[in-house]
Amino acid sequence: MRPFWIEQALFNDGELAPALQGAQRADVCIVGGGFTGLWTAIQAKQQDPALDIAIIESDLCGAGASGRNGGCLLTWSAKFLTLRRLFGEAEAIRLVKASETAVGHIADFCRANDIDAELRMDGTLYTATSQAQVGVLDPVMRALEECGIHSYFALPPDEVARRSGSARNLAGVYSPTAATVHPGKLVRGLRRVALAMGIRIYERSPMLDFSTGHPAVVRTPCASIEAKKVVLAINAWMASTFAQFERSIAIVSSDMVITEKCPELLREIGLVDGVSVLDSRTFVYYYRSTVDGRIMLGKGGNTFARGGRMAPVFDQRSPYEDELTQALHSFFPALRGTPMTASWNGPSDRSVTGFPFFGKLDGAPHISYGFGYSGNGVGPSYMGGQILSSMLLDQDNAWTRSPLTQGPLGRFPPEPVRYAGSIVVRNAIRRKEQAEDENRRPWFVDTMLSRFANAAGKADKA
Repeated sequence: MRPFWIEQALFNDGELAPALQGAQRADVCIVGGGFTGLWTAIQAKQQDPALDIAIIESDLCGAGASGRNGGCLLTWSAKFLTLRRLFGEAEAIRLVKASETAVGHIADFCRANDIDAELRMDGTLYTATSQAQVGVLDPVMRALEECGIHSYFALPPDEVARRSGSARNLAGVYSPTAATVHPGKLVRGLRRVALAMGIRIYERSPMLDFSTGHPAVVRTPCASIEAKKVVLAINAWMASTFAQFERSIAIVSSDMVITEKCPELLREIGLVDGVSVLDSRTFVYYYRSTVDGRIMLGKGGNTFARGGRMAPVFDQRSPYEDELTQALHSFFPALRGTPMTASWNGPSDRSVTGFPFFGKLDGAPHISYGFGYSGNGVGPSYMGGQILSSMLLDQDNAWTRSPLTQGPLGRFPPEPVRYAGSIVVRNAIRRKEQAEDENRRPWFVDTMLSRFANAAGKADKA
């Protein structure tokens, strides 16, 4: 099943790239035609126009996570405390500022290249939907302020309800440095620009295997490509492709529903711009309106894959469609009579830290990789392109010196402990947050188990 966003985008861009045929050569072969692969190719080509770059994509560009997300273009500011704990204050400040700058760079790139990605720079609201969530972001806001980063503004409760369109949001803070996009139109727009720059793109060309010699050889069902350098940008599929990464990420779904067009109802409830809204639970609810008058709502932390293997459910309608529809109606009772257009889900490559990581495959200097966006990849994938293009070009800069380039920082437990533990913790979180929604005290065991969840930020599933 093709993602909803990609189906929409293909109405404007129905031309498919050819599959790889025969024995080809390139300076660089990028495996993966999503946000990370495309941004890497584009930024490397901008710096070195003579570079011969080829991208191979197993399906269509954007058919993976890049075309299945909610379209919330967010930063790392909500994760500042975790960044500081992992990397120190100076690097945490640099990364937060870079993530905020990336939002503007993406908007500028779309304007300069005539990409109609429905990008709206209307900010984001982090809200509380229960009393237990009120004030969760206060320590982050104070720490950012002390470092001179003014990312958030507290809003009165009535203003939060007005801006979010829902009285279920009891309190919240607003950040103007965020946007929403149509992810399908963005990724297909990047594809168009890459092709115009002379970057070769081969769709429907899955990598079957590759040799790590000099040069490397990447093989597809009908062809091969010999390249001086290779970039692996396949995100959640890295765990099932390379055994050494099987415990580096946990593959968990993010599930979404989207309504039929209802612009009049949106005006009535006050959801009139492109603001994204995320609550403060561990597996967040997030929602936003679309340019054509729909509401999309999603929630992460539902389906967990076993052993890094890609589950068939990730290519189907969401099995949580009914629960998501009920949640949508709890935020917006006026939409109870509005039909749903679609539901879907997709695999999120959750790392131990909640941040992506980059490195050289088994130390090979000519083979780079990057993944682990943990559900917040629309904006940070631009930074991933900065990192991987810097690595490709053998540059010595803040990106190649960043601790993000040191590979995975920690591993999940082996199977079957990881899968069983994930389900136990997930269910404990659900019970705890249901109790909080009902203003009841959670069972202490559920509270204790919930602490095992690596809730590194409030944008994790957007």
